[in-house]
Order: sequence, then C-alpha cells, then structure tokens
Amino acid sequence: MVYTEKGSCLHVCVFPPSHCIHIPSRDYRLKERCSFRKKANRKLQQRYPTIIRINPPVPGLPHEALSDFEPPLCEELCQTIVPPLDIFLIIKNSSWYYTYVLGSTTLVTASSRNESDRSALLAIKSKIRDDPLGALNSWNHSLHHCDWQGIICSRRHRERVTVLDLGHKELEGTLSPYIGNLSFLKAIDLSENNFHGEIPQEIGRLFRLRDLDLNNNSFQGEVPRNITYCSDLREIDLIDNKLSGSIFAGFSSLSKLIMLGLGKNNFNGKIPPSLGNLTSLADLFLGYNRLEGNIPDDLCNMRSLGYFYGSINNLTGKIPSCLFNHSSIYSFAVAGNQLQGTLPPNIGLTLPNLQDISLATNKFSGPIPVSLSNLTKLEKFEISENAFTGSVPRDLGKLQNLEWLLFGKNQIGTKQGGGGDDLNFINSLTNCTKLERLDFNMNVLNGPLPDSISNLSSTTIRYLNMEDNSIYGSIPVGIGNLINIDLMSFSYNKLNGAIPTSIGNLNQLKQLYLGFNLLSGQIPSSMGNLTQLDRVSLVHNNLNGRIPPTLGNCKNLAYLSLSQNNLVGAIPIQVISISSLTIGLILSQNSLTGSLPLEVGNLTNIVTLYISDNKLSGHIPESLGKCLNLVELSMEGNFFQGEIPKSFTSLRGLNYLDLSSNNLSGKIPEYFELFSELGYLNLSFNQLEGRIPQNGVFANASLVSVVGNHNLCGGIEGLKLQPCIQKKTKKKTSLSFKVIIPIIVGSLCLLLLLLFFLTFYRRKVFNNKPSSTRLSNIPSYKRISYLELFRATNGFSVDYLIGVGSYGSVFKGVLQDINQTVAVKVLNLQREGASKSFLTECNALRHLRHRNLLKIITACSSVDFQGNDFRALVFEFMPYGSLEEWLHPIVNEQQHDSRNLSFIQRLNIAIDVASALDYLHNRCQPGVVHCDLKPSNVLLDDDMTARVADFGIAKMFAAASYDSSQTQPSSDLIRGSIGYVAPEYGMGVKVSMQGDVYSYGILLLEMFTRKRPTDDMFLNGLSLHSYAEMALPNQVMGVIDPMVLLDDNTGVANPVEHSNSQANLQESLVSVITLGVLCSADAPTERKTMSEVVSELHHIKKHYRDLSRSDSE
Repeated sequence: MVYTEKGSCLHVCVFPPSHCIHIPSRDYRLKERCSFRKKANRKLQQRYPTIIRINPPVPGLPHEALSDFEPPLCEELCQTIVPPLDIFLIIKNSSWYYTYVLGSTTLVTASSRNESDRSALLAIKSKIRDDPLGALNSWNHSLHHCDWQGIICSRRHRERVTVLDLGHKELEGTLSPYIGNLSFLKAIDLSENNFHGEIPQEIGRLFRLRDLDLNNNSFQGEVPRNITYCSDLREIDLIDNKLSGSIFAGFSSLSKLIMLGLGKNNFNGKIPPSLGNLTSLADLFLGYNRLEGNIPDDLCNMRSLGYFYGSINNLTGKIPSCLFNHSSIYSFAVAGNQLQGTLPPNIGLTLPNLQDISLATNKFSGPIPVSLSNLTKLEKFEISENAFTGSVPRDLGKLQNLEWLLFGKNQIGTKQGGGGDDLNFINSLTNCTKLERLDFNMNVLNGPLPDSISNLSSTTIRYLNMEDNSIYGSIPVGIGNLINIDLMSFSYNKLNGAIPTSIGNLNQLKQLYLGFNLLSGQIPSSMGNLTQLDRVSLVHNNLNGRIPPTLGNCKNLAYLSLSQNNLVGAIPIQVISISSLTIGLILSQNSLTGSLPLEVGNLTNIVTLYISDNKLSGHIPESLGKCLNLVELSMEGNFFQGEIPKSFTSLRGLNYLDLSSNNLSGKIPEYFELFSELGYLNLSFNQLEGRIPQNGVFANASLVSVVGNHNLCGGIEGLKLQPCIQKKTKKKTSLSFKVIIPIIVGSLCLLLLLLFFLTFYRRKVFNNKPSSTRLSNIPSYKRISYLELFRATNGFSVDYLIGVGSYGSVFKGVLQDINQTVAVKVLNLQREGASKSFLTECNALRHLRHRNLLKIITACSSVDFQGNDFRALVFEFMPYGSLEEWLHPIVNEQQHDSRNLSFIQRLNIAIDVASALDYLHNRCQPGVVHCDLKPSNVLLDDDMTARVADFGIAKMFAAASYDSSQTQPSSDLIRGSIGYVAPEYGMGVKVSMQGDVYSYGILLLEMFTRKRPTDDMFLNGLSLHSYAEMALPNQVMGVIDPMVLLDDNTGVANPVEHSNSQANLQESLVSVITLGVLCSADAPTERKTMSEVVSELHHIKKHYRDLSRSDSE
C-alpha cells in the first residue's frame, strides 16, 4: 500500500495492481488526527465503502490501517509501481513520507511516472511472439511512445496513452497484465489477431475504458469479473474467441453499454435475465455458442434493442411475444436452434423497422403471415428448414427493399396432384427490384413454371433455387433475361420441353442444375457463351442429339455431368480439352460413338472421368496416362479394343478402375500391382489373356473382377481360375495325338460357338436394356435351400451367431459344396417390417455392384422344418468384423488391446465408405439412399477394405424423387439409427442423399474421435458435431483418439510431440475433422456431396503422403 500527498489529495495504492483510491486531504487530516483509531476508520469506510482492513496485519502499520482498496480509481503514483511487489507507506508526519518496499526504502519520483506508459507498452510488446507485418517495429527507444504505430496519446496529459489500436495486424502472443497500467486508455482494439491465453484481470483497472474490441482472437477462459469496474464501457466485442463458462450476469451493471458481442465462443448455460437491465443496449450478439433454455422475457426491457443475434445455439421454447412488439428491432436472428411456435399474424404491423429476420433451422410451423407485406423496410427474410405450411403471400411485391427470400425445406405449397398455382406469387416479386436470392427448394410447390419468372430481370437476382418441388411445364424463353444470375437450379422437378437457347444470354451464370427432369431436345449450342460456368448438371433427362462443341468455350468449367440421356455422336475434342475440369466429367449412359479423343490428356487435374455405357470404340489413347490426378476412371460397357495402355503406369492415384465389358486384349499389366491406392479393378468380359498378377490389388479377390476372360489363368485361389499350364517338350505318341487333337479342336469349336452366342446376346442386352442391369454382372449362384443353410450354420447354432440386427440375426457358415465361408442373414419374420426389409435389400443389391458394397452370394426363400416361412440372404464373410468392433471393442474381448486403427487405416476406410455412397448416389440407376449408415454397417474384409452393408431400409432415389406420395410428411421417412439420422428427417423432410451425407459426417467424426454420437458426454446441447467444430482448428489434437497416432508399420503409438511429422498429421487431421463437420451440418444445403467428399479425402491422403515422404528424405 502506498500513501502519498500531492496537492489536495492523498493517493492510496495497494498491490497487486488495480487497487487504488483518492482520499481528499481533509479526510487525510481526519485520519491523522485520529491516529488510525477505529472511529476514524469507520468514518473513512462510510465515506469510501470499498476500504477494508489488512488481514493479516502488515508489520509497521496499526492493525486498523487502511488497505486493500478496490477500484474504480487508479492513477499517477500507482502507474509507477511494478507488480507484483507489495508496497506500503508509513506516514511519519504531514510534510514528509517514506515508501517501505519489503524492507527497503524507495522514493517515487515524477520522472518515473512519466515513463510508466512507455514501460507498460514495452511489456505488452514483450509478450507478442510473432509480428509478421512489422506493426511493432516503431516500438523502440528512438521514438517517443506517442509516435508509435497504433498509439494515440491524450492532448491534455501528453504522456498518457488513450488509444491502443493494433487491430488486423496478425500479431500472435498473449496480452500482458501490464495493460492495466495504461490507466488513461479509452479504447482498445486488438481485433483480427491471434492473441491467446486469458484476458488479464488487470483490464478491470481501466476505469476510463469505453471501447474494448478483442474480436477474432483465441482468448480462452472466462471473462474477468472485475470488468464491471470499467463502468464507462460503451462497447464490448469479444466475438470469435474461445471464451467459456456462463455469460457473466454482472454485465448488467454496465449501464452505459450500447453493444455487447459474445458470439462465436464456447459460452454455455442460459441467457441471464439480468441482461434486461441494460436499457441502453442496442446490439446483442450471442450467436454460435452453446446456450440453452428459453429467451428471457426480461430482454423486452431493453428499450433501445435493435439488433439481436442468437443463432446457432440450443435455445428452446418460444420467442417471447413481447419481442414481436419491440418496434425498435431492425435485425432479429435465431437460426439454428430448437425454437418452436408460429409467427404472429400481425408481425408486419408490430415490427415496422424490421430489416432482416432469420428463423432458419428450427421447429417453427404454421402459415406465413399475410401482414408480411407491410414490412416495407424488410431486406432479408429467411425461414428455411422449418415446418411452415400453406401458400406464399401474393403481395410480396410491396417489399421494395427485399433482397433475400429464403423459404427452402418447408412444406410450403398445396400438395395437389396437378393444376396447382402455387407459383403465382412470383408475379408480384418482379416489383422487388433489389431481389438477389430466391430459394424455395425442397417444398411442395405445385404448378407450372410461370412466364413471369422471366420478369425477375427487373431485379438483381443472382441466386434462384427451386429444386425438388412438383414444378412442371417448360422453361420460359424469357429465362434468358436474368442476366445477373450466377446460380440456377430446377433439379428434381417435372419440367419438360427443350432447354431454351436464350439460356446462352446468362453470361454471369456459374452453376446450372437441371438434372432429374423430363427435358428433351438438344443441348443448346448457345451454352458455349456461358464462359463463367463452373458446374453444370443435366443428368437424367431425355436430351438427345450431339454434345455441342461450343461447350469448349467454358474455360472455367470444373464439373460437367450429362449422363443418363440419349446423346449421340462423338465426344467433341473441344469439350474433352477443357483443362479446368477438375471435379469430374460424367458422360456415362448415353449412346456416344467414335473413339476417345487424344486430347483427353489435357485433363491433367481431373479427379473423376466416367464415359461408361456408351458405344465408344477404338484403342484407349496413351494420352490418358497424362491425367495424373485421376482417382476414378469408368470406361465399362463400350467397344474399346487393343491392349491396356502402358501409360496407365502413371495413374498411381487411381482408386477405382472399371474397364469391363469391352473388347480389350493382351495381358493384364503387372504395374497394377504397384498401385497402392487401387481398391477396385474390374477387367471382366474382355479378351484378356495370360497369367494374372498376384500382388497388390490382385492379392484380394474381392477387389478384382476378371470373369468373362477365358484365356486368363493363375492368380490367387480366390479368383478360381485354371492354373497356367507349362509347355512341355516331350513328344506324345502319334496315337495320343490322333485321339487328343480332334477332341481339342471339337471342344474349341463348341466353345467359340458358345462365345459367339454369348457375345451376341450380351450386345443385344447392352443396346436394349437400362444400364443398371449391365452394372450387375454378378456371377450367377444357384438358389440355396433351407437344409443347406441349416447344415452350414450347424443348425443356426448360437456358437455360429456373429451379430443381431434390426430385422434378424447373422450367422457364420460354411457352404459345403464350394467350401466357402459365408455370412447368413436370417430374417425374423415376426418383426414388423422384416419382409419389407428383405425385399428392399434384395431389390437394392440386385442392381448394385461396387468393391465397397457387401457382395451378395445368394438368397433363400423357403420354409423351415416346421413349415414356417424362412427368408435369408447369404453374403461374403468379412473376417475382420465391423467398424463398430474396432472403434468400440468390448472390454473383455481378447482382441481389445490390439484393435486399434492408425491414421492411414482410418482414412482408407473413410475413403472406402465415401466411395460406396458416391456410387449409390451418383453412379447407378436408379440411385439409392442407404438411410442407415453407422459403424456396425461398415464391414472389413481380410485386407481391411471397408464394405457398406445392410440395405434393409434403403430407398431407391429416383422413385423417391418422382413419387408424389413423398410430398406428404410420414413417420416412415424418419429412417436410420439414433445419433446418425439427419435432423431434417425429424421434421418430415423427404429422404434425400443429403441425409446419407449427414450420417457419413457423424461416422467420420466418430472414426477419428472414437466418440459415439450417443456418448453420455453429449448433454445440454453439446453434440459430436459441435464438440468437433469447437476444436477447430487449434484444439483438434485434444479431441482425436490417441490411437490415431499409431505408426502404420509398427502399430505402436508415435510420440507425436517429438516427431517431425507432427505438423503434417495435425494439418491432415484438421482437414478430416473439418470435412466431418461440413458433412454433418444441420442445414442440408451446407453439406458436401459425396463426390466432393471422395475427391477431398483423396486430396488429404495424397497431401499427407507427399509431406511424409518429403520429411523422410
């Protein structure tokens, strides 16, 4: 404690810092006269209630000596003392003083006071470890500290710093407690940096502080409670940090506060009702936390409240009705919560100043109020992903300032079977000249696409999404008037007619989605004018004619899908030369002819190339080997001939290669053995010959298919090919030749005749049947009887039981006739839905064939020995069980300690599962939604390759898209297992591919954190998704499973903290967890597609391998 007399005041300071008060000299004299008696002490305490006693007493001072003062005031002498020294003063008389510092005597001088701010600033600088922009270069002894960058000093007190502005300087470090010594500070701006650690308590000493901006840093811990001592604060911005704990109720004492920003942190608990005391507060930002409970009615006491942001929390209940009557509110956002209720009918009258409102991703219901058209200041109205019903108000054209109208994923519309007029509201929207985004995707809008949509040209519309409704009719020619648009989607509707040539006028268009309609005619050559195009999907229509060469003008095109149409002619050189194609070129299931142009080698960055099921011929060009980034190459079902190019040796990143059902000849290249990423190789039904390699992908029969190549031999036993016969030089007797040669010749003739008929029949089927039948070239197995399965499983013995599922049990068995170990799934027909599950799975698997899908061997539909109906499916046996058993092994299992997966193993499994879903969604017809992806439905073969199983509740996607009954909410749409089911299914939203993506995202996070989504730790709004999201990017290593660090070769955990590969692994893990978070986003529109997931995972793996190799060199 320090006493010093200066002017008319006695300055008293007690340390640790921030304890200081001014006592007028008259009170000092009173204290001196009373000689520190209790009476004087009481009077001082009455006048200065923050004064308390020293406890324990300090030697040299009376027991009743004044001590341990609390703020608010601290200046002058206090600034010269360096914490954490305890400094005491013993007053000898009224004219002189001594400062007693832990036994030594020190005199405080005026010059030291003048240097206090400089010293504090230098102390702040010392805690900053990285200054990449050189923002603190001027902070040196050659310049006065008031001339340093980011420093503003007081005009009255020339040495004192009033503003510390170091925002947006990319500084990294901690904030020094010496900031508390800058007692004249009025404003602190450290936003957009990388400060970490806790906010120092010494902030509470800055009683003059008005603005505190620490936005977008990495501050942790709780907000200092003594921030309430800064009673002059007007703005507090702590948005986008890592602060935790509950929201400090003491904020309510800062009566001058105008803005409070606490969003994008880890705050939990409830919103304190006491915040309602902040009657001057205008802006309240609480979004992106883990807050729960109701929105307090007390917030209605904030008379000045205009901006309220509470999105992305776990808030429940209803919005207080008084807030809808709060006329000062201009922005209100509570998206991404669990709020419910309806919108008040008079909302357009009670919120006259409302400019934007976001209620997306909640549980709101009911109609859209007609009074909405009275909100003349409204700019953004977002109610996506709720359960709103009814029609769209017809007079929205009154909203002259409207920019965004986002109604996607509701039940808006009339649900009529035909003749609806749900889209008439578009007529009035043409008056909204500022309209930029219009989204009505995944509703039940029914009716023709009105010509008036062309009149939106009077607006500034850039985003138009009407996909997945029941919109019919043709696309108006006037659509070409929307010259500002950059995204247009009408996928999954019932549009017919031709694509108008006027679409070529949309020169700003970047993304065009018209897939899954009934469009016919030719692709307009005018599309070549759309030079900004990035993605185009015209998949699954009735388009005919040739692919226009003018598409080659689209030099920014990254993805082009024209599959499942009736396109003819050659692949234009101009299109196959678009070097910007990176995501994929999908031309499969058409009637394209001619050869594959040599220019395909220009696609050096392409990841996916599908030209399967066409009528292409000629040799496979050597230039294809230049496509070094290829991951998936599908060329099956064509007439390619000749040998497999030697240049394919460069395609080391291939994961999926299908050359089946062509006329390829020659030997199978041995370089395929070296393709470490190759997980599926289909060379079946060609004319290949010679010995099959045995290493690499060929070492696993489940990854390779070579059936229909009658001159192949050798290979591993699982391929079941004849052994290669060695030539013998020993001559046979002439009698032997006379007997053997005719037999051989006759047999060859018979075989050639048989092959001729088989080839003729296969080509006939190829040209007349849908491609889905050609994709299922699964070898035919005979139907199996109940008796055979009874014997194979030893009477379905419990010793053979390996699992129990939703609709039955799975047994391990051995089929005696072929000596093959299998898995037998026996349906429990007493369980409701079991028969439907059996039929669904049979129907799904009948059309599917992919290396990452569990292969069905045969089925049994019979009766048991008691005459009861019996249904069973027989699958390949997966010796390594399910992913569930590896992630969460039972404690008493003998394998418990050894069942661990390294990073690469997990990444490979993730790629396998993603590839299977990508195939189901995009590579087969009709597409399939799995609906029940979880670790127990991912099985591992003897090479640790993952196979997705259990299609018992799968949904054929094409049927789901066009079945009108699907527009009705139904409980049967809530499919899957708890923790893995997409949240929109709970609101009656239709089954979709996005639902599978959500399940995959949860699965991916579970694989790398080893946390089930149903883990007990996920309570009070915390979920696996938010748990992972909050760890990004700097805390990822704290949430992953430690076993991820296993060495891929030794199986022993690496001490990553001492490993050179730490940064590489952490970077890859951040990418994986980020991908999992994106896939499991609550909003389906924010999720990735499975094609994008596959591409991203391969990129992560390649990047990790490249970095690992560079480290080892």
